[in-house]
Amino acid sequence: MTTEGFWPGEAPAVEQKEDAEDQDSGWPAPRLQTKAPERKQADRKSAEVDETAQESVVVATQPEPEEEAEPEPESEPEPARADHVPGELDIPDGVAVLEGSPSGAERTVGVVVSRFNGEISDKLLESALGALDAAGVPQERITVMPVPGAFELPIGAMALAKTRRYSCVIALGCVIRGETAHFEYVAGEAASGLQLAGLETGVPVAFGVLTVDTAEQAEARVDKGADAARAALEMADLFAQVREQARSG
Repeated sequence: MTTEGFWPGEAPAVEQKEDAEDQDSGWPAPRLQTKAPERKQADRKSAEVDETAQESVVVATQPEPEEEAEPEPESEPEPARADHVPGELDIPDGVAVLEGSPSGAERTVGVVVSRFNGEISDKLLESALGALDAAGVPQERITVMPVPGAFELPIGAMALAKTRRYSCVIALGCVIRGETAHFEYVAGEAASGLQLAGLETGVPVAFGVLTVDTAEQAEARVDKGADAARAALEMADLFAQVREQARSG
């Protein structure tokens, strides 16, 4: 009895063995499709990451928008400075008028001048002496008294005026603003002291002191020495008319 029989419908053992050998051969087995959705999802996530990275690179490489500079406010123009000019008065007819003339005839003049800021003071003195000469004041009738600074001008002017030898006194000097309050004290005391000298003595004292911010401003105003000289002569002539009127009246 043969032991290698097989049941009906069952392949012979040899064929079964060949089938098994075919299954174990080197042919690649078909890939299972169970993980395909997971791979697609992973690919989709990778693509999204790449797109995000590209967007971040684009954003990083784009220059930041420049802020628009605010327009600077337009500065208001400085008001024009009015020059000091001699004023003319409209006096009605029939009114008595006493008006002085800047004449140097028979006038004796005292000049007190500050040595401080001497370069400017020297030019002020030159200007004043030129105006006195043009007005007819002889040099022998002029006395110049230098003092240390503008602060000493009032007491120097007072000393000259109290002698009663001078028809008028001219005070010349220059005070330039500095970094401290020294300027205010010196300029203020010089102005008030010179006025006091004229009030107490009755002798005209002309204010020829420059009070400026810079040396350049002083250089541009050295002709004020001549203005002070003419003002002193005019006031001296006016005071002479007042005294004459008082004696004759």
